[in-house]
Amino acid sequence: MAEHREGQGDADSEGEAYEVVDLTEYAHSHQWWSRVFGSNSGPIAEKYSVATQIMMGGVTGWCAGYLFQRVGKIAATAVGGGFLLLQIANHSGYVQVDWKKVEKDVNKAKRHLNKKANKAVPEINTFIEGATEFVKRNIVLSSGFVGGFLLGVAS
Repeated sequence: MAEHREGQGDADSEGEAYEVVDLTEYAHSHQWWSRVFGSNSGPIAEKYSVATQIMMGGVTGWCAGYLFQRVGKIAATAVGGGFLLLQIANHSGYVQVDWKKVEKDVNKAKRHLNKKANKAVPEINTFIEGATEFVKRNIVLSSGFVGGFLLGVAS
């Protein structure tokens, strides 16, 4: 990697030794993400260049963000429109709402969800740990995905 060379006849460099460092070899063996995220930098980091990873992550992130935005708008419109129609029907007298029954059903659903949520915690933790490990192994791809996702939601 490095070699020592003596100065060649110059009066100032006489007796001094210089080290020549091959930067490409050094950069290949000391990657910054290995120091930050550990030695398991993942299979994608070894197969593709950084630019390719950012591009792949950005494109997939943009597609996901764009779909998320469109589906979110459609869902919000449908739910809001449904509530609006129910309120108009209730105010006009077409629909009579039994609010005591609604409150009882909502409380029952809350209790049921609390029971199910307590049972699902280990499964959720396992999923979160797996996702965290994936992000650590593929940090460049994940960064591109997040940036693309934000651009997709904004467009």
